[in-house]
Amino acid sequence: MFEWVNAIVQGALTGGVYALFAIGLSLAYGVMKLVNIAHGDFIALAAYIALVVMSASGLNPFAALPIVVVIMFGLGYVLQRAVLNKVLGQDILPPLLITFGMSIIIQNGLLEIFSADAKVLPIGSLSTASFTVFGPISLGVFPVITLAAALIITAGLSRLFKGTSLGVTLRATSDDRDTAQLMGIKDLHVYGLAMGIAFAVMAVGGVFMGMKNSVTPGAGPTFLIYAFEAVVIGGLGSLWGTFAGALLLGVAQGLGFMIGPAWGIMTGHLVFLAVLLFKPSGLFSRT
Repeated sequence: MFEWVNAIVQGALTGGVYALFAIGLSLAYGVMKLVNIAHGDFIALAAYIALVVMSASGLNPFAALPIVVVIMFGLGYVLQRAVLNKVLGQDILPPLLITFGMSIIIQNGLLEIFSADAKVLPIGSLSTASFTVFGPISLGVFPVITLAAALIITAGLSRLFKGTSLGVTLRATSDDRDTAQLMGIKDLHVYGLAMGIAFAVMAVGGVFMGMKNSVTPGAGPTFLIYAFEAVVIGGLGSLWGTFAGALLLGVAQGLGFMIGPAWGIMTGHLVFLAVLLFKPSGLFSRT
């Protein structure tokens, strides 16, 4: 019994990482109806940027994180204003093709600069530190920090959308771009800010992933799959739904590993497939 409870708890903690992957993807789709194929590669890029910042400054990963967040925010804003705004429209194919090209460029660029060797952002004893909750169930300190970070970011973005003028502007532009323009809202600038925020969340996901596991130049597509599955399970454009979907994905994988090593990742994919078949709009409504 305790083994299954532990699998659920550990799976939920893994879901914290998936939430950090998925929130930015959900945000970009919710505001701009943009599916970013290079999303996972930008997450990997954030981890490598952190590695460069740490090497240049001697900072630890947590201290380097704010710098990476700022860099990624700027990168997201510039890419949206300079490239992605030009291909947004009723046809979803141009953004898909553009971001697919970005994915290839990022993967090959990272491979050329950093080689294929896996990189880790060292956090010392924190990587193995844990505490006992009850019985045989122990929680890793770093996974708990990761889940808390995902929860705080989700709550913060939800508050941003519902309780600030910027949030109202983002929602208005998302709901009716033409009317927002008539009201004097600069939609292209708003889209840039939305993508900048999405990239900032990607930065947190990439750095935390680099601290949790190793990162390689080709890891992006795997990150994209987990993010996409979490978004679809929770509901497209729903921040809290995405967070819940990420936890459900992590729990499904945890239970799958209890069945057998080969079933861990597969169980998460099966849950994703079941949601697509029976409730393709996702389990939770948009917030």
